[in-house]
Amino acid sequence: MQYELKTPLTRETLAPLRAGDTVLLSGTVYTARDAAHARMSEALDRGDPLPFDLKGAAVYYVGPTPERPGCAIGAAGPTTSGRMDRYTPRLLDLGLACMIGKGKRSEAVKQAVVRNGAVYLAAIGGAGALMARSIRSCEIIAWPDLGCEAVRRLEVDRMPLTVLLDAHGGDLYESGPAAYLASL
Repeated sequence: MQYELKTPLTRETLAPLRAGDTVLLSGTVYTARDAAHARMSEALDRGDPLPFDLKGAAVYYVGPTPERPGCAIGAAGPTTSGRMDRYTPRLLDLGLACMIGKGKRSEAVKQAVVRNGAVYLAAIGGAGALMARSIRSCEIIAWPDLGCEAVRRLEVDRMPLTVLLDAHGGDLYESGPAAYLASL
């Protein structure tokens, strides 16, 4: 199935999604990679506010390249999500609804996705220019000293994504190969 979703996201809007479904995501998406996640964790430990509200938010694990003239952003391909796994359950428990990246996730992340009715979506790896076409605006909102890893607010329009982990425990990294082998 294909779904069109708009941020902020809720448990109710994410509940119908199943691993393998496709999503066209519109609205506000925040960027954060390894260094930004470490800083968010430190801020939470100190009791400081985060640079954006986690409730219903979508985070894209991306470090975009500089924009070309006339473009909102440069190439914006996903980075490997597993590097954020040690921070992710806490962020999900605080309201994060959606993560966008590539690659398998830890068991702790999978459990937190189900516990919180969240999703993990795949962006097309190696196709940063294609992903960038969905991004209408880009603004650094925190930690500009991190360069490409600074936290940005993106406005996206119909960003093409695939559900990897759903709120019901579905995992495309498990069901996809199983379905393929069963078809042989």
